[in-house]
Amino acid sequence: MRVDLFDFDLPEERIALRPAEPRHSARLLIVKPGEPLQDRIVSDLPSLLRQGDVLVFNDTKVIPAQLKGMRKRGEAVAQVEATLHMRVAPDRWQAFMRPGKRIAAGDRIHFGHDQNSCFLGQLDATVLEKGEAGEALLGFDLSGPFLDEALHAVGHIPLPPYIASKRDDDERDRADYQTIYAREEGAVAAPTAGLHFTPELFAALDAKGIERRFVTLHVGAGTFLPVKADDTANHKMHAETGSVSPETAAALNAARARGGRIICVGTTSLRLLESAARDDGRIEPWSGPTDIFITPGYRFRTADMLMTNFHLPRSTLFMLVSAFSGLETMRSAYAHAIENRYRFYSYGDASLLYRAETSDGR
Repeated sequence: MRVDLFDFDLPEERIALRPAEPRHSARLLIVKPGEPLQDRIVSDLPSLLRQGDVLVFNDTKVIPAQLKGMRKRGEAVAQVEATLHMRVAPDRWQAFMRPGKRIAAGDRIHFGHDQNSCFLGQLDATVLEKGEAGEALLGFDLSGPFLDEALHAVGHIPLPPYIASKRDDDERDRADYQTIYAREEGAVAAPTAGLHFTPELFAALDAKGIERRFVTLHVGAGTFLPVKADDTANHKMHAETGSVSPETAAALNAARARGGRIICVGTTSLRLLESAARDDGRIEPWSGPTDIFITPGYRFRTADMLMTNFHLPRSTLFMLVSAFSGLETMRSAYAHAIENRYRFYSYGDASLLYRAETSDGR
């Protein structure tokens, strides 16, 4: 499909720079294909679901994956930044480097240094491979938990570029840009639909008899990359690693068998379940990388509903929600959200989408 079909104009002032306080007070747009839109708030969620429904959350935990350092090549020194996006070994990460033209295979990079600060911690790496569009494979001198500890000492929370371009990260972001149920370290971007959940909201959902199940997909920085191709067929997705446990798979299949609905909290949960599903919709235990790219025409096999934030124009995520509820439905929903001053992107408001009956996104 043509990528420009997924374009829209978003005023800068609609981009949220901080989350709602409390988190469950964010607005929630109900989008049901063929029915009028409803303006609600996230704390209304228990009244919108029914006993026996299952919410599926991504329990990945964001790590301080934004690194600043000095590249050394003989006597030549240059300031560089790295955003780690996928771990491939205990001591190796794929990373997006900026500026990419300043690095080459064999370069040494000393993180924790820049031209304005002294040494902050010991974290050195070698550029093992240089890929396209500023991507590189970094081999660190530390490994496993020692590398993890160093990242927490030296790294910054990798705020999305549309926030980072307007302000620096701060200590508040270490809590704000993390779900309250985050458990498995490895993400460099938050599964942002989950940011709206609070202990109070969980208690209300429990009282309604709505189940919670967890999967893990380590969200990579590739989620923010724009689609530069003119046609979706020519876009390459970056892989992300994840897993669905046997217990979660069995619980979701049982819920479906008894008539319960599966509601994915976030596009990451949905992409992972679709990666783990058989053609007949049965969800299998699953582990590994996925680069599934969902566009209109895709036949969904798992979720009945999707809770998600408002996404960037021309992004793979807006394509996914357009596949789920229909392109024209989502274009109308986003126009409504913009006109009614909904807050967009990672720290913004949410939507609750019902799957289009045809599941063809049209």
